[in-house]
Amino acid sequence: MADLVRFGVSIPDDLLEKFDSLIVGQGYTNRSEAIRDLIRDRLVENQWTASDHEVVGTVTVVYDHERSELAQKLTEIQHKKHQLIISAVHVHLDAHNCLEVLIMRGSSDDVRKVGELLISTRGVKHGKITMTTTGSEIE
Repeated sequence: MADLVRFGVSIPDDLLEKFDSLIVGQGYTNRSEAIRDLIRDRLVENQWTASDHEVVGTVTVVYDHERSELAQKLTEIQHKKHQLIISAVHVHLDAHNCLEVLIMRGSSDDVRKVGELLISTRGVKHGKITMTTTGSEIE
């Protein structure tokens, strides 16, 4: 772990009160760790917006499996991009709806494009892409 550096921050008291309430609700025991996490979050966000950085991400889709050939279309997309997909989970939510979560690893641009392709497939009810760092470039 790197050496710790102390620094001061000027912040309006009402904003600090809101921040303190937020971090207590999230289980933080001190401001320092909460601020470190906020900084890490921004660094990770910056990392995955750069198309050449390797990221890991999840793509979540909810769809009606009885919709004409939709499950087959989603499976075909996944097979064409199999090199990015680490794992897939398929859950039957009810008699009609399914949830799929794909764990992917690759450039942020590639992961985003495949996620958007899956989510925009006609018949998908809802989808979301979440990306994070592989951890190799952040402490």
